[in-house]
Amino acid sequence: MSRLTRWWWVRHAPVVGVNGVIYGANDVECDVSDEARFKALAEALPEDAVWVTSRLSRAIKTAKAISEAGAATGLDFPEPAIEEDLGEQNFGDWQGLSWDRMKETDAETYDAFWADPARSRPPGGESFTDLIARTGAVIGRLTERHKGRDIVAVAHGGTSRAALAVALELKPEQGMAISFDTLSVSVLEHVEGGLLRGAGGVWRVVGVNRPGQECVRAPPYPP
Repeated sequence: MSRLTRWWWVRHAPVVGVNGVIYGANDVECDVSDEARFKALAEALPEDAVWVTSRLSRAIKTAKAISEAGAATGLDFPEPAIEEDLGEQNFGDWQGLSWDRMKETDAETYDAFWADPARSRPPGGESFTDLIARTGAVIGRLTERHKGRDIVAVAHGGTSRAALAVALELKPEQGMAISFDTLSVSVLEHVEGGLLRGAGGVWRVVGVNRPGQECVRAPPYPP
């Protein structure tokens, strides 16, 4: 019998006060006032699931807002565990700056970064390739630990891109090309066993960047 583990990736609520700058791994505020969207997310996400968030407050606050919206309708979501390595890409010394300001500060480094943006590291930061590696390590560990469960991960646009790159074995450049809206849901399933690729299992993509109101609560797992 094959065992299916389903990941629900939720991007955090809209951020505030950082227009025009790269905030990356900085801890910035988010807007959790849209009660209708949080209610739709609560109704779409599986109740009997493992919940995790990144360490950043915008992910933690988003998870809390979903939980509170669910509680108002009788749903009971667990307290999420904080996964340090599900944080957004760290842009190092460039965090808090606009792209124009980055170029003004160090044009040579800026141009070198854009020559290979998927693999280049900003000064003091990490590359998108680095982000894929650390996100993939979390996915592998939790998929093994929670086989056959739903896992809700409230995280970031970059983390969601990395997760899809892991599932589809995308090149980093391809992963960077995918866009995720705030409060969107992306569903990835890991099927253990020999369905498609032998004993190691296979990933399949159920939905990407979908609004909560367009998602439905997970059906029973197939045998």
